[in-house]
Amino acid sequence: MSEQRLSWFSVDRIVVLIFVTFLASSEAQELLNQSGLRWAYLLLLSFGLAYVMTPIIYAMAHRFGAVDMPSGRKAHAVPTALLGGVALYLAFAATLLRNFTFSQELKGVALAGSLIFLVGLIDDLRELSAKVKLLAQLAAVGILIHYGVVLSFLPPTAWGMAAEWALTAFWVIGITNAVNFLDGTDGLAAGSCGLNALFFSLVALQNDQLYMMFLTMPIVGACLGFLLYNFRPGKRAWIFLGDAGSTFLGFTMAAVGVMGDWGSHHVVGLIVPVLILGVPIFDMTFTTIMRVYGGQVRSIRQWLDFTGRDHIHHRLEDLRIGRVGSVLVVYIVTIWLGLSALALAGSTGMNAALQVAQSVVVFLLLGFFMVFVRRQYSHLEGRGGPEHAADGESSP
Repeated sequence: MSEQRLSWFSVDRIVVLIFVTFLASSEAQELLNQSGLRWAYLLLLSFGLAYVMTPIIYAMAHRFGAVDMPSGRKAHAVPTALLGGVALYLAFAATLLRNFTFSQELKGVALAGSLIFLVGLIDDLRELSAKVKLLAQLAAVGILIHYGVVLSFLPPTAWGMAAEWALTAFWVIGITNAVNFLDGTDGLAAGSCGLNALFFSLVALQNDQLYMMFLTMPIVGACLGFLLYNFRPGKRAWIFLGDAGSTFLGFTMAAVGVMGDWGSHHVVGLIVPVLILGVPIFDMTFTTIMRVYGGQVRSIRQWLDFTGRDHIHHRLEDLRIGRVGSVLVVYIVTIWLGLSALALAGSTGMNAALQVAQSVVVFLLLGFFMVFVRRQYSHLEGRGGPEHAADGESSP
């Protein structure tokens, strides 16, 4: 258990704290803003805040008993602190407030995301029912719509508006829960959402959508600062995101996907957020199809209640590449899709079609390896086949 002890008093954290104190000064902010490096200011400040606050939240989690105990299908073998999402959210919120530049849509995303965070925090401390969490998510979507964060591509009629509201709710709630489902192994949700936020930031800079960048760059820094405690290859995570962190990240990424002015130049731009968030979308879709096909789910209620070891990271682990390997594969696919989204943002016609086709091929290959290659492993094991079929890093 000594490996799991995390003390705040270390040279690196004290140095980062001094650096954060400097960044928080008006002089540092003005210097970086005047140099055209506001993105760097947001990135560094959120990173530093998350890095110095996570050990504090770690100590508070243990003090108040907010600890995730090993049980059932959970991968960790020792009690692990929850509430990592608190440090991540506080770093994000403090950076956003320090920047103090808001649009109407940015306010809506920040307020709705805060509601999702609070509900997730309550769920981490005292488990809430799925119905209560769904109602909270619907209320958060209502806040988004009130502030103008809504899909807008249908005719301006009553039915068009109602359909846009319904599609916005479907998108946001779906992505929120898809990211929450991804939070099943060290570093996966925080790392992949950090990459999602990075590509949203790059697309925002590419298209001069500064308010989107003001939202996403602090997410990048906060995820990086937290990830140093959550993803430690060869060692156990010190702290988990918890539902507060995973649902907040998923909701914010989904809301940013709605907030962007994707279709202003050409309709193909609407595919950009789908590519950036392709991994959680694929995971949600793939697991649903496989559960229905396998007869495990026959109704919406069963789909909501079903829990199993069949998400993308579980299936990748079954290919004997280990947990770290499965996380790195997800990172690589996320980067691939993000680069495709950057290229797609300026493409039309055949070039756009080729970019989309390339991404579809990636998912087809990933699905093939997740299903058919795993079946081949099982077949070889059942026959007592070659020893090399069981080679590779075993999951701890």
